[in-house]
Amino acid sequence: METPISDEQILADFSNPATKEKAFSHLVDKYQQKLYWHVRRMVVDHEDANDVVQNMFIKVWNNLGKFRQNSKLYTWLYRIATNESLTFIQKRKRRQSTPLETEDYSISNQLAGDPYFDGEAAQIKLQAAIDSLPPKQRQVFLLRYYEEMKYDDMSEVLETSVGALKASYHHAVKKITKYMKDD
Repeated sequence: METPISDEQILADFSNPATKEKAFSHLVDKYQQKLYWHVRRMVVDHEDANDVVQNMFIKVWNNLGKFRQNSKLYTWLYRIATNESLTFIQKRKRRQSTPLETEDYSISNQLAGDPYFDGEAAQIKLQAAIDSLPPKQRQVFLLRYYEEMKYDDMSEVLETSVGALKASYHHAVKKITKYMKDD
């Protein structure tokens, strides 16, 4: 079993023209799945998530040489993925004549018909509860609950104070709990 390559080694290899492509392949192998699921939870659709992740990795390729290492590599990647997802959602919202929050577009309705989702009732209800959250609370909840991201890292990704993130997560959990108890 091969030892995973460190972020520091990926960055060092990326700066060398002879190893640049291999370093990027290591970066994609290391983070693609986690970033895909992060994006998928935001944009919902499998094909859209693939498109957003592909665009995100193009931006990473074009800007990795400029990465100043003021933050961890994965928080930088998550910030790019989050921004790409939000940009995608905004573009989609402008193209549609109905708002994203309509019943036809709700996450729970999409997941119920999605062949990539197993469709258990509790999962669908959880997704509906998450769907009912305001966008900021939804984003914080997804990062904390699914990604188990630390508040300090989340603060870098979302460029928000740790205190505000904790409050958003707390309110999101309360709303989801209430939603799950109600029928």
